[in-house]
Amino acid sequence: MAARLAAQHDSFKSSIASLRTTPLAPAKDLLSKVEAPISPPSSTKAASVSSSEDVDVKNAAPVEDWEGNYTFAPIKEHHVARAMTSRYMKDMYDHAVSDVVIVGAGSAGLSCAYVLAKSRPELRISILEAGVAPGGGAWLGGQLMSAMVVRKPAHLFLEEVGVPFEDEGSYVVVKHAALFTSTILSKVLQFPNVKLFNATACEDLITRPDPLGSGQLRIAGVVSNWTLVTLAHGLQSCMDPQTITAPVVCSFAGHDGPFGAFSVKRLLATGQVEQLGGMRGLNMQTAEDFIVNNTREIVPGLITGGMELSELDGANRMGATFGGMLASGAKAAREALRLFDSYSIDEGEVVGFAKAQ
Repeated sequence: MAARLAAQHDSFKSSIASLRTTPLAPAKDLLSKVEAPISPPSSTKAASVSSSEDVDVKNAAPVEDWEGNYTFAPIKEHHVARAMTSRYMKDMYDHAVSDVVIVGAGSAGLSCAYVLAKSRPELRISILEAGVAPGGGAWLGGQLMSAMVVRKPAHLFLEEVGVPFEDEGSYVVVKHAALFTSTILSKVLQFPNVKLFNATACEDLITRPDPLGSGQLRIAGVVSNWTLVTLAHGLQSCMDPQTITAPVVCSFAGHDGPFGAFSVKRLLATGQVEQLGGMRGLNMQTAEDFIVNNTREIVPGLITGGMELSELDGANRMGATFGGMLASGAKAAREALRLFDSYSIDEGEVVGFAKAQ
């Protein structure tokens, strides 16, 4: 074993990565010599590659030439940094007060965002997704098999979004779940009134006394942090979190897990709900109807749907059929609009009922 590890280590020495694991030489030795920069072996160098001194970067023009002269437009590293940070920080600034926050960008959350953004382009919609890749479990079907099964009448939503399918009578089949996810994701992100903050976890819920006289605390927005910070310091890190104020929050955090069912578990921890029913065993026949029909405002200002609702209500698991997710998101959007239009709102906070027109 030791000999094999030694041989592996020797072969590893030739890689750039080995420089990161090798102890640094004393400073005096580094100052006494200047080594040539690391470069590929001569056998891998293309004869046409010029040194940096031979290229006039300022005057280089972009050229799409597939015969060895493809040239990108000139750029400096700080151009890239500023292009990203200026837009991201502006989005954070603009969306610090939103009209609707969606927690979770799985199939239900994305469906909710699509219906909201298309119906009301004047609304500012923020989506928080703890993962780097939005979509939740909707990149694949069941047991890593690619096809997506959607029971009717949720196929009408597929037609609305523009996802082709094969009709099997009482259900339809999308040839790959990623086709649905990528299609709806691209459409949601093209809406100018939507901002997706992925790799961003919901750490807590903002609460206020309810000015509408419910006697309950009202959910008035969310507390967020970059997911890596949240994981490094615990699910409630209190490590320089950001906030988004909004009169309506729609939560689709999925079934129980590291970030799953976050909102309902937080409500339980703060005494805003008495208990969680816990997701029951799989029953496709009943689960989807229940989830869609019971997608609702569970405490003032917070709508819950999708599999997170099953953790609250004790609904059955539905397995690898996705119609309930799509329809639950669409219903949540309709409920969000109904609530939003019933409020009088000041700087993202509910201050009373809307005046009758």
